[in-house]
Amino acid sequence: MDFEKSPRTREYEERLLDFMDARVYPAEAVYDEQLRASGDPHHQPPVMEELKAEARRRGLWNLFQPHEGWGPGLTNLEYAPLAEILGRSAIASEACNCSAPDTGNMEVLTMFGTAEQQAAWLRPLLDGEIRSAFAMTEPDVASSDATNISLRIERDGDEYVLNGRKWWISGALHPHCRILIVMGKTDPAAATHRQQSQILVPLDTPGVTVVRGLPVFGYQDQEGHAEILFEDVRVPVANLIAGEGDGFLISQARLGPGRIHHCMRTIGAGERALELLCRRALTRTTFGQRVADRANVQDWIADARIDLEMARLLTLKAAWLMDTVGNKGARIEIAAIKVAAPTVALRVIDRAIQVHGGAGVSDDFPLAWLYAHLRTLRLADGPDEVHRMTIARRELRRWDQHAPAAAPAGPAAPADDPRRPAAEASARG
Repeated sequence: MDFEKSPRTREYEERLLDFMDARVYPAEAVYDEQLRASGDPHHQPPVMEELKAEARRRGLWNLFQPHEGWGPGLTNLEYAPLAEILGRSAIASEACNCSAPDTGNMEVLTMFGTAEQQAAWLRPLLDGEIRSAFAMTEPDVASSDATNISLRIERDGDEYVLNGRKWWISGALHPHCRILIVMGKTDPAAATHRQQSQILVPLDTPGVTVVRGLPVFGYQDQEGHAEILFEDVRVPVANLIAGEGDGFLISQARLGPGRIHHCMRTIGAGERALELLCRRALTRTTFGQRVADRANVQDWIADARIDLEMARLLTLKAAWLMDTVGNKGARIEIAAIKVAAPTVALRVIDRAIQVHGGAGVSDDFPLAWLYAHLRTLRLADGPDEVHRMTIARRELRRWDQHAPAAAPAGPAAPADDPRRPAAEASARG
C-alpha cells in the first residue's frame, strides 16, 4: 500500500487550502448572517453563489468525479485528502460542487443513466445549476434493512406510479433542489434483492408533497431533511434508472464512494475541532495555569491526534482498496471506517466543547453544529450496528466450519459489465 500523495493531489491540495483560507473561512460568518437575516432556514445565502463562481474560476470544481470527461478523474485515494480539507467547513463542499447527496446521485447518473437522463439531470448537477436528493429511508419500516422498503413503483402503460412515504431526505429542502432519485419496490414477488428499483422523480411532480423538514438536535439544516409523501405520482417509464430490480446494484455502486467521502470529511471536521481545542486551551487560564498545561487536557489532545491518525490511515486503506480491487473488495474496510470516523470525530468535538465551556454549546463556535451534524452519520448510510454486523460475520466465517456461504448483498454485475471490479480477490495487507 502506497499512500504517497500524487502530484495531482498535491497541486489540488495547495489550491484548495488557499481557497479555504482566502475565501471559505472568511465567508462562514457572512453565510450565517445572510441565512439568519432571510428568516428562512433553507435560504441560499448569496455568498454561496459567489464562492461557487470562485471555485470554478480556480478549477476546484467536481473534484469528487472519478470519471474522465465529467470531472478531473481523481482516484478515491487522490480525492481523500481533498475531501478531508472540505470537511473542515460546513460550506466548503457545496462551494466546490462536492456535496452529498449530489455526489452520489451524479455517480449513479454517470454509471447507470441514459444519455437523455444525463442531459436532463446530470449536466445541470455537474454545472451546479440544481441540487438533488436521494429518497430511500422510510418512517414505517426499519430502513437499516433496505429489503423492508415499501414504497410502491407500479407500471401503468408508459408511466410508473409511485405511492408511499419517505423521510430524512437530505437536500430536498434546498431551494435549488429539482430532482429526486427514489428507491422503491417494483416487484414484491421477485427474489429479495431484485424487488427494488430506482427512478427519477422531479420534485415538482404532481402528488409529491414535502410534509415537513426534520430538525436535528433542534437545527434545521440549510439543505433540509425532509419527510415526503408520494400519492399517485406519475413519471415516464424513461425515468427508470437501469432496469427493474436493479435498485440494490445501483445502491452498491452509490454507497461505497459516498461513505468514504463522508468519512474523509468527518476526519476534516475532527481536525477543525482539535485546532479549536488547542487554540482555546492556549488562551484560557484557570487557577493560575493555562488550560493547555493541565494533564487531562494534554491527554485529550494526544488521544485526539492518535485517534485521527488511525482513522485517517484506515480510510486511506479503504480508498486504496476501492481503487485496486473495487468497492466489493473493500466492503469490510468501508464498513469499518463508517463506524470509526464518526466515533473518533465526535469524541474530539465533545472534548473541544468541554474546553470551550459554555461557548462550546453556543452558535458562536461551529462545535455544537458539528456535533449535531456528525452524530447523524452514525445512522446515515447504515447505522453502526449494521456495519459492525458485516465485519463480525466476515470474521466468524473465517473460523466457523459450519457457517453457511455468505448471502449475496445484491445482484452481481455480469463478467463483461464495465461496472464489475477488475479483480475480486482481496488485497488486504
